[in-house]
Amino acid sequence: MKNQNIPKNILHWYDNNKRVLPWRKQVSKKQTQYFTLVSEFMLQQTQVKTVIPYFNNFVNKIPNLKKLSIVSEPKLMKCWEGLGYYARARNLKKTAKKVISEFNGDLPSTIAELKTLPGIGDYTSRAIMAIAFNKPIIPLDGNVERVLKRIFYLRNENEISKDNIINKKSFFGKSNRSSDYAQAIMEIGALICKPTNPSCFECPISKNCKSYKKNDFEIKSKNKFNKIKYFEADIYQNQNKYLLIKNSKFKFLKNLLIFPMKEVKKNKFNTSMNKKIIIKMSNMDMKIVLNKKNKLIKIRNSYLLDKKNVKSQILPSFTKKIFNSVSNYS
Repeated sequence: MKNQNIPKNILHWYDNNKRVLPWRKQVSKKQTQYFTLVSEFMLQQTQVKTVIPYFNNFVNKIPNLKKLSIVSEPKLMKCWEGLGYYARARNLKKTAKKVISEFNGDLPSTIAELKTLPGIGDYTSRAIMAIAFNKPIIPLDGNVERVLKRIFYLRNENEISKDNIINKKSFFGKSNRSSDYAQAIMEIGALICKPTNPSCFECPISKNCKSYKKNDFEIKSKNKFNKIKYFEADIYQNQNKYLLIKNSKFKFLKNLLIFPMKEVKKNKFNTSMNKKIIIKMSNMDMKIVLNKKNKLIKIRNSYLLDKKNVKSQILPSFTKKIFNSVSNYS
């Protein structure tokens, strides 16, 4: 199935159809490295369209690696606020500090060295190598994986295993425009080879695609199940002021402000008339009962937040969702 025209066809399509994304701007090599680093951290677990405004704001407020390495925690969190998975922001700053102190301010240009940096694993290191350093590497993200599953019509468990899909990447061959080529393949997955209703008539490699020939585009994936967990959140309110605590108890939203809460077993989940909400977080469906308390109490590491200051305070989306649920709750 190898075809010398595959890189040529893919790049021709990319040059005429790629999205205009802020981290693809023509800038200096050093700034390209910074833009790639920030965007790849943000794109972990988050869609492109969501990331774009956050990226623009972030690089406007924190314009380079040196500034990032010394940025204050409140400013960092404010720039990340609402994007979720806040450990990414902390790891991004740790990485900046390590690059400044151990690599003379330049991102290391090997996969092994990149993987020594906080928050950078196999995929992110390969994405940086391809995009920022123009190395002949095809990072395997969900988009590339989907393209390969359809190209080769991969169906059973062995066929869709990670190792087998990695082996199939040789289909793409190589290009001397490695940075563009890696992004082009991911772009085909994002814009054409979509999970449903792929736009095959626009695809530059449809003639090489077994799924297209069979007219069967179903994607097989390994089953992933969200865990269901149960919580009780205590809503301590006095007029327009609410009591929040700095989270040191749960692994999620570490050191961020949340309502006082505890995890409970399913059979202990409060089934009274109290308001209940469901919040999805990562691979977890959180069922939360809201226990309203009309009297404030003293709790260690607590913080009284006036309702009118919610927008100006650094709060995770999780806490804001609970705020929205309790604002008219009586």
